[in-house]
Amino acid sequence: MMLQVNNISFSYQEKLTISSLSFNVKKGENLAIIGESGCGKSTLLKLVYGLYDLDEGQIFWQESQILGPKYLVIPGMDFMKYLAQDFDLMPFTTVAENVGNFISNVFPIKKKERIADLLKTVEMTEYAAVKTKYLSGGQMQRVALAKVLALEPEVLLLDEPFSHIDNFRKNSLRRKLFSYLKEKQITTIFATHDSADVLAFANQVLVLKDGKLIREGNPKALYETPKTKYIASLFGDVNEIIVHGKSELIYPHQLQIVIKSDLKVTVINSYFLGSHYLIEANYNKGSLFFESENTIPIGHTFYLKKKY
Repeated sequence: MMLQVNNISFSYQEKLTISSLSFNVKKGENLAIIGESGCGKSTLLKLVYGLYDLDEGQIFWQESQILGPKYLVIPGMDFMKYLAQDFDLMPFTTVAENVGNFISNVFPIKKKERIADLLKTVEMTEYAAVKTKYLSGGQMQRVALAKVLALEPEVLLLDEPFSHIDNFRKNSLRRKLFSYLKEKQITTIFATHDSADVLAFANQVLVLKDGKLIREGNPKALYETPKTKYIASLFGDVNEIIVHGKSELIYPHQLQIVIKSDLKVTVINSYFLGSHYLIEANYNKGSLFFESENTIPIGHTFYLKKKY
């Protein structure tokens, strides 16, 4: 079983938004889509769901072709669900009613158990009887996640699924969600700007820029050999440094202080990040970042070298 996207292109108001893009996703895999704002991540999800008509190309889930509104009265495919950033909840009904809206009433006890299980997955059990209009944005996002899971899709499309979730809850929630998706073998494509989503939970990654696919691969390979500063910067701070006459992309944690080297820097800022400090220093008429266990006084000059 596989989702196949074959050479698709799409224009919005005569502007090419997605250009000659192809990829495949196997059943049960998680595919992350990353790239700067406006690169086409959300548009690609909508095209896969069938909300827009393609200019060129085809999209298939197994043998079924995914068609747009030109061919379907109600856009979207039954075996696929799309969670946008507007959540689409019913404000005057409870959390439990929103989640259970598409679960069969034939077996009420099983329905109640299913709702409870889904609310537990998104950590919203205690809000089951609360009307959604009283929820925060993050709570609404968690209910919306439970709602699309209730529909038991074969393919799930998520657009920035944790963007409204508080940091203290985000780590636990995404572990539970991706564990659930793996258990149910739900093929998932998610657009995100959070590198933690990508590195910890994606099987494959698409990197988009200006609507074009510029790199595809597993997250570990992309992180360790990003090839361009654009790709590396999607995973966090990165330095472009001349090492032995050659330009190298080096993450802050890959640098260490040494007695002497060709890389002389002067500290201009120190940021406490809990487990370490992120130090900003002057380098080659610009800034460079590296990590340190301790703070370093502003104005201090010393030498750095890449760890091997």
